[in-house]
Amino acid sequence: MVRQRVRIRFCKQDDLRFIGHRDLMRCMERLFRRAELPLKMSEGFHPKPRMTFPSALAVGIEGIDEIMELELAKSHAAEELLGRLSPHVPPGLAIRSVDVLPPGAAKARVRSVCYQVPVPPRCREGLAEKIDRLLAVSSYEIQRPNRATPLDLRPLLSELTLRDGVLRMRLQVTGQGDARPRDVLRALDLTDLETRGVHLTRSTVEIRP
Repeated sequence: MVRQRVRIRFCKQDDLRFIGHRDLMRCMERLFRRAELPLKMSEGFHPKPRMTFPSALAVGIEGIDEIMELELAKSHAAEELLGRLSPHVPPGLAIRSVDVLPPGAAKARVRSVCYQVPVPPRCREGLAEKIDRLLAVSSYEIQRPNRATPLDLRPLLSELTLRDGVLRMRLQVTGQGDARPRDVLRALDLTDLETRGVHLTRSTVEIRP
């Protein structure tokens, strides 16, 4: 039985950034069916497409270098897959690349994620000093309602810069309680930034070699 694993990098932008992860999965499933690409299904009473997203994207955030992996029930060349998918993508979605994975290849594991957000001039006052203070501490604990213990943000924040009015950050992914870009905004007193007409963009999803 044919079982082809494929890794796709894609963009999720514009109004599509407002749909949740489950809706995105349904959108992708419809895309593959419209392209007449047979999806490999799970076993059991409620079969589901063998489709995974190594790092789900939060609602309201754009992604310009997202990753998904799936299994197909028929083998295709990467160029053919890209050609069959591209005409059917909905507005706000773009396929950047398609790679056919070799048999036995490990599933993608995320190492770090990068985000950026433009900061209006009226919100930049004192921001450089706040960034310096956050980077200077060895620990910065935050408490979430669904966690019994605080999460230490600082070891997970490997980069934080403000250049040309754009705040950029890199967050390490451990799988044992990960930081979110809005945690960083909160630490910098920028919690209302997204209500001022700007939005976060995830620029890179870096996977482990």
